[in-house]
Amino acid sequence: MEQYLELLKEIKTKGVQKDDRTGTGTISIFGHQMRFNLQDGFPLVTTKKVNFDLILHELLWFIRGETNIEYLVKNKVNIWNEWPFQSWLEKTGQANGLVMHSEEWKIKLAEFIEFIKNDAQFSRDFGDLGPVYGKQWRDFEGVDQLNQVVEDLKNNPNSRRHIVSAWNPKEIPMMVESGLPPCHTLFQFYVSEGKLSCQLYQRSADVFLGVPFNIASYALLTYMIASVTNLEPGEFIHTLGDTHIYLNHLDQVTEQLSRDPHVLPKIKINEKESLFDYVYEDFELLGYESHPFISAPIAV
Repeated sequence: MEQYLELLKEIKTKGVQKDDRTGTGTISIFGHQMRFNLQDGFPLVTTKKVNFDLILHELLWFIRGETNIEYLVKNKVNIWNEWPFQSWLEKTGQANGLVMHSEEWKIKLAEFIEFIKNDAQFSRDFGDLGPVYGKQWRDFEGVDQLNQVVEDLKNNPNSRRHIVSAWNPKEIPMMVESGLPPCHTLFQFYVSEGKLSCQLYQRSADVFLGVPFNIASYALLTYMIASVTNLEPGEFIHTLGDTHIYLNHLDQVTEQLSRDPHVLPKIKINEKESLFDYVYEDFELLGYESHPFISAPIAV
């Protein structure tokens, strides 16, 4: 994962300071690419602990076409909570005077999560993120893109059209209401010499918090699709647009850059006939050794 650390260094040394939608501010560069050979190991960052369970549950949630956070919070995945939480605060008149990440705000967030877990009607009313990733992957204007790309890989592996897009301009306004437009916008598969590679274009990349999850998630998706199409995993290529570090993550980045990476882990996946048959118990992460977790706030 040295290239990930080099990216952090490059942003710190060459990035320009920019304002952003969240009001937090970033140091940013535009246009970057990393390549990960999946034969070398599973690309999970080791210079800080990254929770593989979160990545796996989120990916299974995407694959099933779900957009409500109820499944996630019931499986202790809290990475999507703050967007529908802020939307709930605003819709119910509780946002005024409530400082983000204050103790009062954290108490309210904990209440919101409990409501999502235990009140089905509340979850339906306030837990949905709108037509985000899972919706677009499985139902883009009536097209099940994910199923189609799997079938096309089986039947026409040399096609140059193995593409899934999460960017649906018509539905972006609905996504903004309680979530956010897709950051990882489009991915394409490529078959060569019996190996499956995947390239992701990501329009906006939070390099400290989000990118380690994105790398592992799309690498895992590539392993899964390779398995059900009788291919070997090839490369994951990560192409980034606005590539940034939030200003309130700079101390954490400095800490991470002081650490030496460990050897990459391996991933073991049970064989399945269909991509849509996978469950959490079908995966095992082997030999993951990492430095301790580094906490940092999410910019909403």
